[in-house]
Amino acid sequence: MLTGLTSFLPEDQLTIYDNLEFLIRIILSGVLGILIGLERTKRQKEAGIRTHCIIACSAAVFMIVSKYAFVDGMAEGVRGADQARIAAQVVSGISFLGAGVIFKHGNATIRGLTTAAGMWATSAVGLAIGAGMYWVGLFETAAIVGSQLFLHRFPVGNDAMTQQTVIVWMEDSAAYHAALEELLASHQGQVMESTVQRVDKSVRLNLTVRLEEPFTHAEAMAFFSAHPGVEKIEV
Repeated sequence: MLTGLTSFLPEDQLTIYDNLEFLIRIILSGVLGILIGLERTKRQKEAGIRTHCIIACSAAVFMIVSKYAFVDGMAEGVRGADQARIAAQVVSGISFLGAGVIFKHGNATIRGLTTAAGMWATSAVGLAIGAGMYWVGLFETAAIVGSQLFLHRFPVGNDAMTQQTVIVWMEDSAAYHAALEELLASHQGQVMESTVQRVDKSVRLNLTVRLEEPFTHAEAMAFFSAHPGVEKIEV
């Protein structure tokens, strides 16, 4: 079995056991990628089980090729030979994939950052397993999945806030605008996106807000009842 750099041999000198270990590394990388992707799939994110599995397996193969395929050249002292080149480009390549799942919604909301970071971390898991650093890859996977489950169960910061769409038809007057602002302030609300449509003396406000506590139907009805100029409210 492969135990150190001095034992790495060209393909034609590798034993069946050496190739079997390579296969085990690829399979293990895929399994760990599936575990990471499963959490993303359950939350209906853009990149799921298949994407993370492919990333982990591919990263492991790149590391195996990078680490073992050019040992003969290194041994012969080939000038400019660098075993780390292929593996190093995995990080850059994953950056392009990650950029594909990040998109801006409206004027302020950015989605896909966690999924992109997960894809990047999954490639690191594949590289570690491909290099034979099993415990590093296993611990990294446990850390990724564990932190995601924990922080979704006990959210902090912006993750603890709820995003909600509020649509209001009302008279276009300063008094009603102030009343709506007061309602948002009572929930520690932050307007992420807004569109305004004016029809005669009325205005239609479509607000995407981030709140510590979401609006309830009862609160919407209370606001509607307390302000005669409010024609309709949807939350």
